[in-house]
Amino acid sequence: MLEPFLVSALTVAVAEMGDKTQLLAIVLAARFRQPMAVIAGIFVATVLNHALAALLGTLIAEWVAPGTLRWLLAAGFFATAIWALIPDKADEDPMAAGKWGAFAATTIAFFVVEMGDKTQIATIALAARFEAPVAVTLGTTAGMLLANAPAVIFADRLLRILPLKLLRISAAAIFAALGVATLIA
Repeated sequence: MLEPFLVSALTVAVAEMGDKTQLLAIVLAARFRQPMAVIAGIFVATVLNHALAALLGTLIAEWVAPGTLRWLLAAGFFATAIWALIPDKADEDPMAAGKWGAFAATTIAFFVVEMGDKTQIATIALAARFEAPVAVTLGTTAGMLLANAPAVIFADRLLRILPLKLLRISAAAIFAALGVATLIA
């Protein structure tokens, strides 16, 4: 249970750096100036979204032959590594839900924006690899919070310090290493 949690947390924490959902977290923090409500919304949205993704990953692991699954997972990790190198653009204005308050707006916006995102795809792949959906969900949620809580709290300062290109390269390297590890294991 510890390995799936730690690998999932580290993978998502690094992959989330510079991702569109992290940019969304910064926008929400700047807009609402209620960091705890924004962080709580990120937590709820991530648990729901990644629990569904982890369940899907576990089901895929049951339905697909182990040899085929290994190649599919490796391909998924390599594709995510390439995807991590592509800068995200700001999506549509997520503030349409703003009248519901910081928590509701964050929960809804984060859940929707996370659909099909590289961290959701990584959650599916990690759950399929480890067949531990609870540990993976907790790990990916922890990773999401590790990356986004400081972004929310220190939004202004963060944008002046961290080179997003380096963070994207680091995330790509982690996903590529997971792809190699999947093929070797």
